[in-house]
Amino acid sequence: MSSDSSKKRKPKVIRSEEGKRNRHEEQEGRYFSEEAEVETRDPKKDQQLYMETCQELQRLMAEIQDLKSKPSKDGVAEIEDRKIKSCVHFMTLKKLNRLAHIRLKKARDQTHEAKQKVDAYHLQLQNLLYEVMHLQKEITKCLEFKSKHEEIELVSVEEFYRDAPSEISKPEITTSDSHQQTLTRLDWELEQRKRLAVKYKESLASKEKILKEIEVKNEYLNSLQPQLYGIMQASLPMQEYLSMPFDCVRKQYETARHLPAPLYVLFVQASAYSQACAQMKSCAQPNRQDKRLVVAIEGSVEEAKALIKPPEDSQDDESDSDAEEEQTTRRRPTLGVQLDDKRKEMLKRHPLCVSLTIKCKDGSALHLMFYFLMNLNILTVKARVASATELATAISAGDLLNPEFILSCLYPGDDGKKTPNPANRYQFDKVGILSLSDHVSELGHPYVWVQLLGGLNFPTDQPQPVVTADNALSASHMEMTINLLRSRLLSRLSLHRQFSSLEHSSIPVTVECQHLFPAKVVSRLTKWNVIPYEDYLALPYTKDVVECGLVQDTHQYYFLLIERGTAKLQAALVLNPGYCSIPPVFSLCLNWKGERNSSNDENIRVMESEVNVFYKELCGPSPGFQLLTNQLQRLCMLLDVYLETEGHDNSVEGPHEFPPEKICLRLVRGPSRTKPFKFNHPQGFFSHR
Repeated sequence: MSSDSSKKRKPKVIRSEEGKRNRHEEQEGRYFSEEAEVETRDPKKDQQLYMETCQELQRLMAEIQDLKSKPSKDGVAEIEDRKIKSCVHFMTLKKLNRLAHIRLKKARDQTHEAKQKVDAYHLQLQNLLYEVMHLQKEITKCLEFKSKHEEIELVSVEEFYRDAPSEISKPEITTSDSHQQTLTRLDWELEQRKRLAVKYKESLASKEKILKEIEVKNEYLNSLQPQLYGIMQASLPMQEYLSMPFDCVRKQYETARHLPAPLYVLFVQASAYSQACAQMKSCAQPNRQDKRLVVAIEGSVEEAKALIKPPEDSQDDESDSDAEEEQTTRRRPTLGVQLDDKRKEMLKRHPLCVSLTIKCKDGSALHLMFYFLMNLNILTVKARVASATELATAISAGDLLNPEFILSCLYPGDDGKKTPNPANRYQFDKVGILSLSDHVSELGHPYVWVQLLGGLNFPTDQPQPVVTADNALSASHMEMTINLLRSRLLSRLSLHRQFSSLEHSSIPVTVECQHLFPAKVVSRLTKWNVIPYEDYLALPYTKDVVECGLVQDTHQYYFLLIERGTAKLQAALVLNPGYCSIPPVFSLCLNWKGERNSSNDENIRVMESEVNVFYKELCGPSPGFQLLTNQLQRLCMLLDVYLETEGHDNSVEGPHEFPPEKICLRLVRGPSRTKPFKFNHPQGFFSHR
């Protein structure tokens, strides 16, 4: 029975394979027959047939729907009849679809063949154009060819035949042949140059001989000066070894006798402070590092001596007044010229000035020039920064090292735009000067701390007719001011380097501050630029900072953008000139599913407090110059926590836009639903404060 069953099964398999093969051949034959049929059929008629078939299908479907809604005995047969008709129409639609695809394939093939022909013709055209261009270049080179002999200035033909020997000129041949004439002229030019070269070598030899004789005589005469100078310098190594440069100090103090009183007090106190700190090498006091303070006097001593005039008696005064009256009657200058001369005289500086150079450990230095305005009785200062290394160009750091702004608000409120002497206001009214701020770029800034270093104090509560320089006042402010100046220089240089990285969307975090942040921070800084004071006031989310009085026109303002996915965190930054002792202030606005700021989102207010209130956690190693970049890195971290702890809409399919990667003890807390923004190291989790 088993053998019979196996024999019966084999023909079935063979029949099924033959059936598949026959069906495949029928399909291929049908395809080729339809491909041939496409050529004979009209596409418009097929379209009309398609429209009629669709309408007929709609009608049949409507009738089937009506028959199903009205059950009857004959309804089943009618429904089956209409289903069969619908299937016939579906077969018609499938055939029309196949015909449409065949037409589309043929159209694409024809288009591809036409494109290939066009490309071939275009390639032939490009080849021909290239050959034409190459030939044109060769023709141009041939037309523009110039021989080397055309650049040589040859003697005239008359001079050539007059001076050249006959064996070179060959007049019987060259007079009738211009080519041979040019060749012979070139031969004569070469012969002349050879003769001149021999003469040149002979002249150089005689010149070297004479120079050697002169050098021998100069060495003999100059040998006396080094010997005398060596005797004078013999004592300098001992002075340097003992840190007693008497010769240099003597010259400085001889010049200092011609300084005005405020500059003299400044020079003496600064020199004393520098010497005192240099002698404290053995003392372990970290704040006594001012041995790198260099004090010098610059200017013309002769002009300073000319200012000192002997007292004149009354008769001389009368004669001078008569002479002035005669000059005024003769010249009679206009009122404008008189005012200009009076303004220049009013703002006249003393010929001598005091220079302070404050050096840092990294080699950078702050150069300060102190001037004295004789008629206004105030001191001014100009600054210049010398960096140890070349700083990268950063657009946002343009005003950090600007001499006009680097010393601004060294002490709170001291912007150096107004004169500290109340008497100057009356002097300005007489000569028509509205404000000293119009002349600070030329004269320097009259900061209050500059007056204190010179021993000048101008109290506003009680009038003093004469203000004298006080040594004790200068000494009491010298150390603190020098420390502030050095700290200001270091902080600005550090900010300059940080801004260069921020403009390239990179937040530099030092190794000492890595523990303040998690290992992975997804949010990234994408924009950093400086904005004007007016643009900062126009931002809607900076209103609270402005109302608290934390912004002034002396501060610097920046705008930054932190992004993660579709969320964008905007931040406006106020940078106080006293950075880093006075921290920056951030105002935040999050654009994600609407605009969120501290007025409508409690978590945004908490994020602002994390960077503005708890800034001491981000200072890092002393003196804390990395505070700004640490605050920016914390903002990126806070944005990650904000987005990852936000609830996900389960009705929306697909992965979360911000998958939770941070470990949080509690996602929200309290009625305000605040998020866990505090990072705990080394556990690595986030919690609430």
